[in-house]
Amino acid sequence: MNQDTEFKGHHAQEVEHDAVYAEKAGVPDYKAEAIEAENAEFNMTVLEAVKAYPMASFWAFVMSCTIIMESYDVFLIGNFIALGAFTSRYGVYDAESDEYNIVNSWQSALLIAGQLGALIGVFIAGPLTSWIGYRYATLTGLMLLNVFIFIFYFGDSIPVFFVAQLLEGIPWGIFIANAPAYCSEIVPMRLRAPATQMLQMFWAIGSIIVGAVTYTYSTTDSAAAYRVPIALQWMFPTPLAILIFLAPESPWWLVRKGRHEAAAKAVERLGRKSEMKSTDTVAMMRRVIELEKSSKPPNHLELFKGTDLRRTLIVCCVYLAQNLTGNLIANQAVYFFTQAGIGTELAFALGLITSALQMIFVMLSWILTTYFGRRDIYLWGSAANTILLVALGVAGSVGVSDSASLAQASLGLIVSVLFTLGPAPASWVIIGETSAIRLRPLTTGTGRAAYYIVEFPCIFLASYMLNPTGGNIGAKCGYVWGATGFVCLVVAYFGLPEMKGRSYREIDIMFKRRIPARQWKKAEIDINADE
Repeated sequence: MNQDTEFKGHHAQEVEHDAVYAEKAGVPDYKAEAIEAENAEFNMTVLEAVKAYPMASFWAFVMSCTIIMESYDVFLIGNFIALGAFTSRYGVYDAESDEYNIVNSWQSALLIAGQLGALIGVFIAGPLTSWIGYRYATLTGLMLLNVFIFIFYFGDSIPVFFVAQLLEGIPWGIFIANAPAYCSEIVPMRLRAPATQMLQMFWAIGSIIVGAVTYTYSTTDSAAAYRVPIALQWMFPTPLAILIFLAPESPWWLVRKGRHEAAAKAVERLGRKSEMKSTDTVAMMRRVIELEKSSKPPNHLELFKGTDLRRTLIVCCVYLAQNLTGNLIANQAVYFFTQAGIGTELAFALGLITSALQMIFVMLSWILTTYFGRRDIYLWGSAANTILLVALGVAGSVGVSDSASLAQASLGLIVSVLFTLGPAPASWVIIGETSAIRLRPLTTGTGRAAYYIVEFPCIFLASYMLNPTGGNIGAKCGYVWGATGFVCLVVAYFGLPEMKGRSYREIDIMFKRRIPARQWKKAEIDINADE
């Protein structure tokens, strides 16, 4: 009861502060300030935006670091099924290949466990974030992860590892739903692309760390070969929790809650006071929030009504395409290389090289997506990816030889790397920009849920195609992913709009006007328009 009274008192105090703030900012007539702030963002270059909002870039960097943990563990499990010490302890002997292998059903179960937990996490993330904000929702996930790692570390059977992965996946779901939304909200328009693309870079960093660790232990026969990589997961949650506790809340979230004075303070923490007016920036946010105004609290049903349905479908389709365009080859790169006939030590080395190249290519994608747009990069990258996947299938159809093995390994590496130059990083920008501000936590969570739902059968299919005890078709899987990738390319061509250089107000208006995707580049929206 005392806590409730304290909260109500605090809220009343904040409303009173907001009234004073509103008077100073020139509200209720805040449209002039909103237009001034929006024009300022339009006129900024990328470098000017970095200079004006240096801390926004830093806090986006910090939030993106949470993605390392999901990436680390996804690649860790993918590497464990190719790790001699792990397979000899938990696998079964295959006389034909004279090797130990994890049984196909358990192999798929291990790969799917974390994603199953993340599916639960993304559905928790939307309502939780809408209620307590990005910071506290992420802090909750980090503290839970610290606990769940204990189960993974002390487990000593495949079923226990499965449960540990499932539990660890719940915080991952919170991170993956919140990170793109938070990053896109705290930076000015010119920095939305690089800020959200950092997520793909940290995905690559997680795989690099895993690659380096498992490569080091690839020839170790003791339990340390898999216990040490598991224990290294504890490197991340506590330091990140400290930093995120110190981070500002998204000013857009604060404006949605009517906390305008707190939003202005958050804006001031994100930028240089001498180069921006926090009151104008908040006025711009209020203008957009007013466009989306509703008397009801955000709920999942709204995502499938009116113009929000189109926005939800774009986010879901972009997420789905990540699984249907050969991305699973990258997630199981080491295992793919070993099945292509490459020696274990060289396979781990190639896996590490793949991850390092992915990080470099993500940084190159910042330039491409910032200056050439999202739609073009996504479409051209997807087209190149589809062609390479078919070429991979051809390489797997020409017979068994050293040359064929090298061709398969090379094409597998190229597919994994080029995916991070075009479709993958562009996806994060599109996901962050497409959803309505009011429904953003719910939209990103639902989109990621669609990703996991499609990933489950894809993981089983990918494992079956590569496993010697399953389909054992090796590089011929390129035909399958090439076909699904082509379907995704066609859908994107007709349905994906270009949002480069558009403010959130313009994006809202263009969706409400139902402008066809291929006409977005030429469409003009007046700075005074509110509908």
